[in-house]
Amino acid sequence: MPEKKESERIEEARKRKKRTQRPFPACSFSEAKELAEAILEFGSGQPVRRISLFDHLNKSPESGTSRQWITNASKYGLIKGSYAAEHLELTPDGAKAVDSELSKREQTKARIKLAILDIPTFNALYEKLSGNKLPARAALIDAAVDLEVSEEFREEAIDTFIVNLRDLGLLQTLSGAERIISVDHLLDTLPSGASPMPTGTPNSHTHSPGRLVTVEHANFETTCFYVTPIGEEESEHRKHSDLFLGSIVEPALEQFQLKVVRADAIDKPGVITRQIIDYLLRARLVVADLSYHNPNVFYEIAIRHAARLPVVQIIRAQDRVPFDLNQVRTINIDTTDIYSLVPRIDTYRSEIANQVRRALEDPDSVDNPISTFYPNLRVQFNDNGG
Repeated sequence: MPEKKESERIEEARKRKKRTQRPFPACSFSEAKELAEAILEFGSGQPVRRISLFDHLNKSPESGTSRQWITNASKYGLIKGSYAAEHLELTPDGAKAVDSELSKREQTKARIKLAILDIPTFNALYEKLSGNKLPARAALIDAAVDLEVSEEFREEAIDTFIVNLRDLGLLQTLSGAERIISVDHLLDTLPSGASPMPTGTPNSHTHSPGRLVTVEHANFETTCFYVTPIGEEESEHRKHSDLFLGSIVEPALEQFQLKVVRADAIDKPGVITRQIIDYLLRARLVVADLSYHNPNVFYEIAIRHAARLPVVQIIRAQDRVPFDLNQVRTINIDTTDIYSLVPRIDTYRSEIANQVRRALEDPDSVDNPISTFYPNLRVQFNDNGG
């Protein structure tokens, strides 16, 4: 076989280089940020000699790992200087991202800019997904395809993007599901006074699901009101409600384009009881969880029944359906243990979807104790609350 010409070898090398170009840094933002923090600590914010810095860190400045670390920090816009530069220094935004004397809000704002907004691939993903639940991985990969990320980097792009969201506090578990929150929502939860920013998710214990996932102007025709025992944060009732909402109810209703609203997500001025009644009388659908025999839940179901409006009932399998409601079809969900629940989640979603479909197609077909015994009784109301 004749030896390849030099021009052919150069062309092949050029194609390989083009094919393997990664359109985002090759590590998470938190990993790259550690180098910026080291520069701040070693040089008090001033440019530092690269060799001296790595000697201080007990690392070889010429190793592949060190070179990649510098490259990634530079790609994130944290530092100026390459792995061959004599000096490394923080960029203005990089200095803000690691300056503990700044307020948490300003520091987090700088980090979000560098880790998400200034990386075209991550920024495009964030703009597409912000305000929604974290999609299934297959959907995220499809989003990377739409952004023309090459196949060899799609998985890595999604992994790095998700890790950055989590570390910044933009990915939070709310109402039983991981949700990508807006930058404004996150910054509004952070104090403006100066204090050190801890490593990892900023101030995550202060985030309130009802504050972050709110309903300001309800479109009742596309709303499903979720009646459930909510309980205090970290209580068994709250964890139960979050689990059912995020893992079962919301996924079951996605195909119907209904937004699921729980009482703690209503963020409008006024008496909360009046707002709940508005949702009970106006929402297109109600899904009611009878678990724990919560009296508020039964009260709210009664209002819905009196209005002859459709309700889909669910309950933990270990709870007994009360006598007055045991003639109404109720979906039993076995939460005895994780081994009983997880294998049947898709089945429970399908059961709920089937009842929802019937209720939406023919609302009058969904019987309840009031309609059974008093078929001509129907509560009347108007949009002015009458």
